[in-house]
Amino acid sequence: MRTKKVLALILVSVMIVSMVLAAGCSTKAKRPATRIGLVFDVGGRGDKSFNDSAYAGFEKAIKEFDPQAKSTDKNTWVGKYEWKYLEPSAGGENREQLLRTLAEDKYTLVFGVGFLFTDALSNVAKAFPTTKFALIDGFVDKLNDQSNIVCLGFKEHEGSFVVGAAAAKLSKTGTVGFVGGMKIPLIEKFEAGFYAGAKYVNPKINVLSAYIGTTGDAFKDPVKGKELALKQYQSKADVVYHASGASGVGVFQAAAAQKKLAIGVDSDQYLTVSADLQPYIATSMLKRVDVSVYETIKAVVNNAFKGGYRSFGLSDNGVGYADNPGVKDIKAFLDEIKGKVSKGEIKVPENMADAKKFADALPKK
Repeated sequence: MRTKKVLALILVSVMIVSMVLAAGCSTKAKRPATRIGLVFDVGGRGDKSFNDSAYAGFEKAIKEFDPQAKSTDKNTWVGKYEWKYLEPSAGGENREQLLRTLAEDKYTLVFGVGFLFTDALSNVAKAFPTTKFALIDGFVDKLNDQSNIVCLGFKEHEGSFVVGAAAAKLSKTGTVGFVGGMKIPLIEKFEAGFYAGAKYVNPKINVLSAYIGTTGDAFKDPVKGKELALKQYQSKADVVYHASGASGVGVFQAAAAQKKLAIGVDSDQYLTVSADLQPYIATSMLKRVDVSVYETIKAVVNNAFKGGYRSFGLSDNGVGYADNPGVKDIKAFLDEIKGKVSKGEIKVPENMADAKKFADALPKK
């Protein structure tokens, strides 16, 4: 009798273990096969600029391709697909660790938002050859269609040319300014386009320029951004364009303090700042990071992902300008310039050396 009870207990135990294991297997089986992961750069979600533009594309993809997806925590959604974003430490030291975390968790596509991910993403992509990676603003050499990395670039100089033209058209003092974040060739493309656009409209205009720093921290230092912008406003600039990420809030604060104009970057910053700053934002150079994120996710969903390089410019709405009240009276003028650049009638320089040659070759008015 005792033996039968022992056997019965063993049988029940085996059944319970089997049910638990089955439940576990069932849970794993239900996990979506396609998973999209995105790692923000310093400043994270809520920077009202570059990262937020990336998130807008990520969010659009969720709504379009997986409208039934439900949030399981603050940064993960699960439906037909699985979606997750991660934010780095304040200094961004854990970029590679976060990319690796998503790859180890078998995410199908992993984004690194910003050129500072270049080395980290390249390293992780080598370790996980079946995972697809998208690098925004960075460049990895010798890629092709079969690579598991696609570099998503932008013609920032083209969009900056248009807002440079806007600055010159709006300026009453004949002096405008540029505040860059980290002094690197990428940000110098913004400066070059802005300089050339301003000179195209007014060859005699004075263009001031300053950079916040030489490290990634330059994109999250609004105090320094405000300090540099104030110096330019006090040196007769009445329109200042920034390409400095979250540091740009300081530029807007300086504009408000001096009752001058500023031009935002990446997102339509007129829509993201507080109401007291809006009157001082003329427009923003739209760098459609959202378009690049959305289009890359779309390619994965449609099994059409290709490695290599993609570049987004004025002709495909990868860059542009925000149609804000501050440029309402010159919209037709800006659209004309945008059209000339899009058609190749104006070739916009990508560095300051070429921008100065461009300006020197302009007809003297």
